[in-house]
Amino acid sequence: MLIRLTLAAALLATPALCQSEDDGGGGSVNPEEMTLNRVMKNVRRGQTDMVTCATGYLMVKKGDHTAARELFQRCAEAGYTGAMTWLSQMDDNGLGGEENPDAATEWSRRAAEAGDPVGKFNYGLSLMRGRGVSQDIEAGRAMVDDAAAQGLAIAKRMQRADYDLDEVTPDADNWKYRPMF
Repeated sequence: MLIRLTLAAALLATPALCQSEDDGGGGSVNPEEMTLNRVMKNVRRGQTDMVTCATGYLMVKKGDHTAARELFQRCAEAGYTGAMTWLSQMDDNGLGGEENPDAATEWSRRAAEAGDPVGKFNYGLSLMRGRGVSQDIEAGRAMVDDAAAQGLAIAKRMQRADYDLDEVTPDADNWKYRPMF
């Protein structure tokens, strides 16, 4: 008899155990746990971590640039430099918004100042090109050198090519980097 009462009490408590904070307390048999929607709910609550921030890559690749931009923005504000470099790439190519070389360069600068080798490399390229910032070839080379010293392979490749920008720029993008005047 005691076993039956315990079992009945456990079964009655089961719905309460299934309730989720996301569903208003109404209970959910199958709450979202590993979905992009759940990732965005967590990010909007201020829950950022390296894995959550890396999920933005999946969003970019599936073409959901609006969500990726929101996720990367929140992660960048939390100090994740990888998110800063992704925002730079998105602004440079007009993904999820207008093409904005000034904003792209600013994100690269922030990542560089935080010590990120990709940020240093990208900011160095912007300085050498004068895209989104006043042209300063020597400062740009110094940034590329810093990135190479941190082990970034593409920065080392650029050094070996005597800082030739064509070494790292696809021919299809040359129009983008031409002087405007």
